[in-house]
Amino acid sequence: MIAVDVTVNGRRYREDVEPRLLLSDLLRTHLGLTGTHVGCEHGVCGACTVRLDGVAVRSCLLLAAQADGAEILTVEGLARDGTLTPLQEAFRRHHALQCGFCTPGILMAADDLLSREIAPTREEIVDMLSGQLCRCTGYTPIVDAIAEVAGA
Repeated sequence: MIAVDVTVNGRRYREDVEPRLLLSDLLRTHLGLTGTHVGCEHGVCGACTVRLDGVAVRSCLLLAAQADGAEILTVEGLARDGTLTPLQEAFRRHHALQCGFCTPGILMAADDLLSREIAPTREEIVDMLSGQLCRCTGYTPIVDAIAEVAGA
């Protein structure tokens, strides 16, 4: 077992974990943050996307030990005091989710994009979404929601 210290959504945690434990499993099973979904476990679908030290990463591709000392933001940490962010509100308004499985990862990837690009173009939004699999929406409402926030 190894000790891993992380700050997740502003709260500090110290967990003793097996060296092979994935970051996604640390978040879901040890910390109870089940908003980070696990789909393919190969980094292809994007459902497990979180922000690690401000950068979007696939939590299924990282060991928890690699996140030692890091600051992590999960989808649970987006809304503050029960108030949805403009991005989450735009997803609701544009019906940019159906089954919702991909939504947390897409929100985290979009949050990352919007933190780096003040006003990304639709093309840049589509490019970002190329790493996120959604089987329900056809992506148009997702692009519309992100574009609305980018243009605000």
